[in-house]
Amino acid sequence: MRPDLRPVETSRQERHDRTNLRALLPYLWEYRGRVWLAMACLALAKLANVGAPLALKQIVDSLDSRLATLVLPTTLLLAYGALKLGNALFSELRDVVFARVRYRAMRRLTVRTLAHLHDLSLRFHLERKTGAISRDLERGARSLSTLLNYLAFSILPVLVEFLLAGGLLLSRYPAIFALIIFGSVAAYVAFTLAITNWRMEHRHAMNRLESQAGNEALDSLINYETVKYFGNEDWELRRCDATLAQWENSAVLSQTSMSALNFGQGAIIAVGVTAIMWTAADRVAAGQLTLGDLVLVNALLLQLFIPLNFLGIVYRQIKYALVDMDDLIRLFERSPEVCDAPAAAPLQATRGELRFERVNFGYQPERQILFDVNFIVPPGRKLAVVGASGAGKSTLARLLFRFYDVSDGRILIDGQDIQAVTQQSLRATIGIVPQDTVLFNDTLYYNLAYARPGVSADEIAAAAKMAQLHDFITALPAGYDTVVGERGLKLSGGEKQRVAIARAILKRPRILIFDEATSALDSHSEQAILQALRAVAAEHTTLVIAHRLSTIVDADEILVLDQGRVREQGNHRELLQQDGLYAQMWALQQQEQAAHEAEDRLLGGGNP
Repeated sequence: MRPDLRPVETSRQERHDRTNLRALLPYLWEYRGRVWLAMACLALAKLANVGAPLALKQIVDSLDSRLATLVLPTTLLLAYGALKLGNALFSELRDVVFARVRYRAMRRLTVRTLAHLHDLSLRFHLERKTGAISRDLERGARSLSTLLNYLAFSILPVLVEFLLAGGLLLSRYPAIFALIIFGSVAAYVAFTLAITNWRMEHRHAMNRLESQAGNEALDSLINYETVKYFGNEDWELRRCDATLAQWENSAVLSQTSMSALNFGQGAIIAVGVTAIMWTAADRVAAGQLTLGDLVLVNALLLQLFIPLNFLGIVYRQIKYALVDMDDLIRLFERSPEVCDAPAAAPLQATRGELRFERVNFGYQPERQILFDVNFIVPPGRKLAVVGASGAGKSTLARLLFRFYDVSDGRILIDGQDIQAVTQQSLRATIGIVPQDTVLFNDTLYYNLAYARPGVSADEIAAAAKMAQLHDFITALPAGYDTVVGERGLKLSGGEKQRVAIARAILKRPRILIFDEATSALDSHSEQAILQALRAVAAEHTTLVIAHRLSTIVDADEILVLDQGRVREQGNHRELLQQDGLYAQMWALQQQEQAAHEAEDRLLGGGNP
């Protein structure tokens, strides 16, 4: 027989709820003055609200011919109006005062989440589901606003009004009235808590399925071209629809159980109202209470049970908000894989010497990528790394940027271990032209200036000219104000790489990395870009990761990586003389180039 895990799960959820509620405190503390002022407005509003039925009782009694001469109670009527006006005024003042607290909290949470996401390491971002994280961030900010809103504007007002009304009843009327009210409220709250906690599983399922469906939909749109290549539009629709069908079932169950909850709450309220009105009417008929007392009790009941009826919805929304915050809280609990050392100092890169010392690394412990890699790039020199796909070439650049830390060994710049310096200063020292350049969905000017915010338009134009990009941009209708589209989809691969090269020029780094920097260029453009890259790299320490060996024949030294190990090392001439892996790769690429040139001549000869 399986043990009942529900008490354990309930206890765990309660701990999560307490943790999430504690997460609100820093946001409230920043504007604690406004919070206290809002609470004062709340107290004044509720005093006016409870005072209105007292004034109404006096008005009714003064108009009762059995108790007094019939005279228009002008003062009491004005007081009643003033209390109603005061309630409205202080309620609105409370909302105005607290608005800054609520929206500042949403702003701070969003910025804090974005900052945390930027702090998390590359491994997290490679494994993340963008659509799900986007939904979690949206729901997290919304849930924070919901919690602050309901706690300040619903829970506390009801508690304050309930205490004031309860004190009034106990001081002026028999205990049976307070007993009926307190008993009805206790039954209502117990029933609401029990049923709402039971319904939470449906809400969890809805959130999970909604995030999954959103991620599937966004993923299919991000990979729009791939979907079209394989004609899998129907497959993507069916996949998303299957998830939404499960979400639909969970949503229907959630709505059905909510209807049952609402009916039960209504039944408890109906019984409580009937009981207390029966008791009051019986006392009036017996002459123990006046008509004004009956009106007062009735008015208090309306003021208590109307918000109490809404309190059930508020409680559910608070529980839902706490559930919605779970994913965001768990995100904050994830620590960055790569962190600055406690005593990390800024990197002092004056010369730019780069050194790898016995570096070992694997993305997973069971699968090592690099084995005992050693090399030195003297200041102002160029080292190229070549090898087959999967040899570990691009991993060198990721380790140099500290997207990952080495498993063993050291990487040094000017004799400083990069794990002992700040990541910010390290990355400011290095510029890169990646193989796959991803651009922001903004203008060309914005994407170029991203390398060094505040750079002048003349410097951007000069860098674009050096990257053979300026003429292309000026020929566009919008020029530098041309929007490049999502991830730069409106540009070709070669155009995006030119943007990356211009950005590397603008950054003015001490060390340059070219990771297949000309892979998307044709032969003519490649030669023009190579000349520009040679000019840019002339005074920089340069690490070139290349597939086409023709692009690195001028390198001062070339490493040949094979299955994560350095197999050969030397310049172009020396490696050809060794007649090893490099010589084989060179011969193969020369044959391929000759075949392409022959094909081009054949096609060209057939043209009129």
